[in-house]
Amino acid sequence: MRIVTFRRIREYTEKVPEAKTALEEWYHKTSKASWENFREMRQTFNSVDHAGSNRYVFNIKGNKFRLIAIVIFASKKVYIRFIGSHSEYDDIQDYSSI
Repeated sequence: MRIVTFRRIREYTEKVPEAKTALEEWYHKTSKASWENFREMRQTFNSVDHAGSNRYVFNIKGNKFRLIAIVIFASKKVYIRFIGSHSEYDDIQDYSSI
Protein backbone atom coordinates (compact mmCIF):
# COMPACT_ATOMS: atom_id res chain seq x y z
CA MET A 1 0.00 0.00 0.00
CA ARG A 2 1.17 3.52 -0.66
CA ILE A 3 0.92 5.75 2.39
CA VAL A 4 0.36 9.22 1.02
CA THR A 5 0.61 11.22 4.23
CA PHE A 6 3.61 9.86 6.17
CA ARG A 7 4.34 13.42 7.30
CA ARG A 8 1.49 13.12 9.82
CA ILE A 9 3.29 10.23 11.52
CA ARG A 10 6.54 12.19 11.66
CA GLU A 11 4.83 15.30 13.05
CA TYR A 12 2.88 13.32 15.65
CA THR A 13 5.89 11.37 16.88
CA GLU A 14 7.85 14.61 17.28
CA LYS A 15 5.12 15.76 19.70
CA VAL A 16 4.50 12.33 21.27
CA PRO A 17 7.72 10.26 21.14
CA GLU A 18 6.04 7.43 23.06
CA ALA A 19 4.01 6.61 19.93
CA LYS A 20 7.00 6.43 17.57
CA THR A 21 7.82 2.71 17.65
CA ALA A 22 4.19 1.61 17.36
CA LEU A 23 3.45 4.03 14.51
CA GLU A 24 6.60 2.96 12.66
CA GLU A 25 5.48 -0.66 13.00
CA TRP A 26 2.04 0.27 11.62
CA TYR A 27 3.72 2.11 8.74
CA HIS A 28 5.99 -0.82 7.82
CA LYS A 29 3.20 -3.40 7.96
CA THR A 30 0.89 -1.18 5.92
CA SER A 31 3.46 -0.25 3.29
CA LYS A 32 4.31 -3.94 2.72
CA ALA A 33 0.65 -4.93 2.39
CA SER A 34 -1.35 -5.14 -0.82
CA TRP A 35 -4.89 -5.29 0.49
CA GLU A 36 -7.76 -5.89 -1.89
CA ASN A 37 -10.49 -5.46 0.74
CA PHE A 38 -11.32 -4.98 4.42
CA ARG A 39 -11.08 -8.72 5.15
CA GLU A 40 -7.46 -8.77 3.97
CA MET A 41 -6.67 -5.67 6.01
CA ARG A 42 -8.07 -7.41 9.08
CA GLN A 43 -5.63 -10.27 8.52
CA THR A 44 -2.84 -7.74 9.10
CA PHE A 45 -4.57 -5.67 11.81
CA ASN A 46 -7.27 -7.74 13.51
CA SER A 47 -8.59 -4.82 15.57
CA VAL A 48 -9.14 -2.39 12.69
CA ASP A 49 -12.71 -1.07 12.39
CA HIS A 50 -14.57 0.37 9.42
CA ALA A 51 -15.97 3.82 10.29
CA GLY A 52 -17.76 4.43 6.97
CA SER A 53 -16.84 6.48 3.90
CA ASN A 54 -13.64 4.49 3.26
CA ARG A 55 -12.38 5.46 6.73
CA TYR A 56 -10.77 2.87 8.97
CA VAL A 57 -9.77 3.13 12.62
CA PHE A 58 -6.56 1.43 13.76
CA ASN A 59 -5.66 0.81 17.39
CA ILE A 60 -2.05 1.78 17.99
CA LYS A 61 0.09 0.64 20.94
CA GLY A 62 -2.53 -1.49 22.62
CA ASN A 63 -5.33 0.99 21.99
CA LYS A 64 -3.46 3.88 23.63
CA PHE A 65 -3.53 5.78 20.33
CA ARG A 66 -5.85 5.77 17.35
CA LEU A 67 -5.13 6.34 13.69
CA ILE A 68 -7.89 7.05 11.18
CA ALA A 69 -7.07 6.54 7.53
CA ILE A 70 -8.93 6.65 4.26
CA VAL A 71 -8.07 3.43 2.44
CA ILE A 72 -8.70 3.16 -1.29
CA PHE A 73 -8.21 -0.51 -2.07
CA ALA A 74 -8.46 -0.14 -5.86
CA SER A 75 -5.53 2.30 -6.05
CA LYS A 76 -3.66 0.79 -3.05
CA LYS A 77 -3.49 4.18 -1.30
CA VAL A 78 -3.76 5.03 2.38
CA TYR A 79 -4.39 8.61 3.46
CA ILE A 80 -3.73 9.25 7.16
CA ARG A 81 -6.40 11.66 8.40
CA PHE A 82 -5.97 11.58 12.20
CA ILE A 83 -3.51 10.37 14.81
CA GLY A 84 -4.26 10.96 18.45
CA SER A 85 -4.80 9.58 21.90
CA HIS A 86 -7.80 7.45 22.66
CA SER A 87 -9.43 10.37 24.50
CA GLU A 88 -8.83 12.72 21.54
CA TYR A 89 -10.40 10.12 19.29
CA ASP A 90 -13.43 9.90 21.59
CA ASP A 91 -14.03 13.63 21.04
CA ILE A 92 -14.55 13.20 17.29
CA GLN A 93 -18.17 13.91 16.42
CA ASP A 94 -18.20 13.24 12.68
CA TYR A 95 -15.74 10.84 11.03
CA SER A 96 -16.71 12.00 7.55
CA SER A 97 -15.21 15.43 8.29
CA ILE A 98 -11.80 13.91 8.93
